[in-house]
Amino acid sequence: MNSSFFKYLNVSTREEKWGMYVTTVGYSKVEPHEEYPNQKHPNSHVLTWNRGRILNDFYLIFISKGKGVFCSSLTEPKEVEEGTCFFLFPGIRHRYKPDARSGWEEYWVGFHGYYIEQLMKQHFFDPHQPCFHIGLNKELLILFNQMLDVVKSSFVGYAQQIAGITLQILGLISTLSLNEQSSGNPLEKLISKAKFLMQESVGGTVDMEHIAYQLPMGYSAFRKNFKKLTGYSPNQYHLNLRLSRSKELLESTTLSIEEIADQTGFDSIYYFSKMFRKKTGVSPNLYRKQFFESSASYSPFLKK
Repeated sequence: MNSSFFKYLNVSTREEKWGMYVTTVGYSKVEPHEEYPNQKHPNSHVLTWNRGRILNDFYLIFISKGKGVFCSSLTEPKEVEEGTCFFLFPGIRHRYKPDARSGWEEYWVGFHGYYIEQLMKQHFFDPHQPCFHIGLNKELLILFNQMLDVVKSSFVGYAQQIAGITLQILGLISTLSLNEQSSGNPLEKLISKAKFLMQESVGGTVDMEHIAYQLPMGYSAFRKNFKKLTGYSPNQYHLNLRLSRSKELLESTTLSIEEIADQTGFDSIYYFSKMFRKKTGVSPNLYRKQFFESSASYSPFLKK
């Protein structure tokens, strides 16, 4: 589970020339009855329910847990629940807040650029219909967390990288919104929710019986149906998620092996290295070394 984090980014001429740039990214967990927003933002981004707010860029907010309400000058108040994304459009007054009884968890990204303006002019996303219920999609959660990792690491050239991730997110939301309208398989939706809950717990152990309870589904039926649809038992699937997450951290951060083991829920470096080697055939240190050597071979800027 993430800790609350956000960052507002400086935009240079280089980012503007790229055609798409990110202005802010963040994640926030708002507890029931907690004041909202629960983080201090720049004056230009202060949001109050009574006054609302107008921004200059496009924003996408994804509610991963809890529920609340959203409205704008173009839309009536609408309840938003977990699995909902909504867009904020430049120059349009809007307001939103979590339900005091449930709180919520939100991911967001702000973005702009001439490519985005052209995309929006094609009406792929409509300010009169800014909300999309796409469900608890694991791939979307991965992309948001990947973007947060990249921003925290701040490697040279990361502005273009997170612009690319944002474009992936927009494409995924467009696809998921179409699939959500046509998909009527309730079992697949329940297993999709289970996969999302496991992805949220990729940093530690997870109680599979509690996940089954949240669906809700009997534990035996959950194990049987999960393996039928994914090919893995729930515990094996979760272990694979943790190992995949460790690979991402080895590739995109300078965290030590011990820190990565801790962030992916392994009790010791020894056990982490053993499971990682079993999955990939190499140790975590060697995997990182080979990854950066391979990256350098494709980029003259990284060669000495």
